[in-house]
Amino acid sequence: MSIEFATLAMVGALAALLAIGMPMAFALGAVGVGFTLAFFGFDALLLISSRIYGFVTNYVLLSVPMFLLMASIMDRSGVARDLYRAMSVWAGPLPGGVGLLTLVAAVLMAATTGIIGGEVILLGLVALPQMLRLGYDKKLAIGIVCGGGSLGTMIPPSIVLVFYGLTANVSIGDLFLAVIGPGLMLAGLYAAYVFGRCLLNPALGPPLPEAERAMPLAERLAMLKNLVLPLGIAFSVLGTIYLGLAAVTEAAAMGVLGVILAAWLRGELTIRMLEEASLQTMAACGILLWLTFGATALIGVYNLMGGIAYMRSAIGYLPYEPWVVVLIMMLVLAVMGCFIDWIGILLLTMPVLVPIIETLGYDKVWFGVLFCLNMQISYLSPPFGPACFYLKGVAPPEISLQEIYAAVWPFMILQAIAIGLLIAFPDLALWLPRVLAG
Repeated sequence: MSIEFATLAMVGALAALLAIGMPMAFALGAVGVGFTLAFFGFDALLLISSRIYGFVTNYVLLSVPMFLLMASIMDRSGVARDLYRAMSVWAGPLPGGVGLLTLVAAVLMAATTGIIGGEVILLGLVALPQMLRLGYDKKLAIGIVCGGGSLGTMIPPSIVLVFYGLTANVSIGDLFLAVIGPGLMLAGLYAAYVFGRCLLNPALGPPLPEAERAMPLAERLAMLKNLVLPLGIAFSVLGTIYLGLAAVTEAAAMGVLGVILAAWLRGELTIRMLEEASLQTMAACGILLWLTFGATALIGVYNLMGGIAYMRSAIGYLPYEPWVVVLIMMLVLAVMGCFIDWIGILLLTMPVLVPIIETLGYDKVWFGVLFCLNMQISYLSPPFGPACFYLKGVAPPEISLQEIYAAVWPFMILQAIAIGLLIAFPDLALWLPRVLAG
């Protein structure tokens, strides 16, 4: 069987299993094991199992449950909710002010969790009702929550970057440094869009009412104490990495210690909270690990069949400029993001695409940030669009899923613009790692 036909057969088998409702992790594993037995026999399964073992015994992988546990405890404490309230009182008479400060709060929340679901849900529970109460345009308010809540992949610590670093054999610390500039750039594009629209039409984002703006300055300053704990948590993770005091895994453990301490200081730490957070963390880790097992098995057998070399030659030697090839990759990833979760896309495509990127002369760290930006689109794009589903679960009943999909398109366009800027100016991502390394 030719590699071209085998590739089509694998894609067809995977699509058929997903169409009948088999979970993606098991569909990937079934196709991988099936093709291993068909092409190489039973003994080749040992090669697949050793590949999986090599991945899951990577020490850095320990940071994943730590980051997940940190996010889960944060969700159950009132730290992030108080952070939003402390920011929103400063909106004042600025058109779209509450929306802009919602985006600022989203960036700070992302720096303490790195998990999309919890952030979108929290903003949906706290920020969306506030904006709707003030008379914000419904679509604009929804877009702010979904777009801002999805920044968790672009602001370290980011689970997406951890898995990319493991898959592409790249320093996760360098990835965390490189993503800061593009992450803040994307948040800035969101803010410029919101402010521009509200400046042209203040009715889209009315300022705070006079009564709420009349809060004494001393009281507003006192509320800023609610920023101390989340900023301290962020520093306990990122500061220890950037200062060279700890590796990513140890820094993740420091983050867990930080959120536990924050919950204790607030009087919210209970055995019940820790039990629920631990169970949620184990469930999320189980999903990620089974997807990893399945995707690793599939990519392993495809590599044995010569598939990765075939794809590398087919894509890497296209008769186009390198930046056009990168654009084609981005388009393929964006289409996949409409139907597949980021972890499946990453594990299936990065073993193929990263070597091509190196052949084209691009930096793997830069491509990792570009991948994260692309996954921002997948969080909003229908029919999958997990951020849209997260928001629908907590939004007022009168807000339909169709309205949410209609509201996120402007933010998807901004994400595409950010991808274009990063392709045109790679130093947006690479300057900070380069400066700190030099």
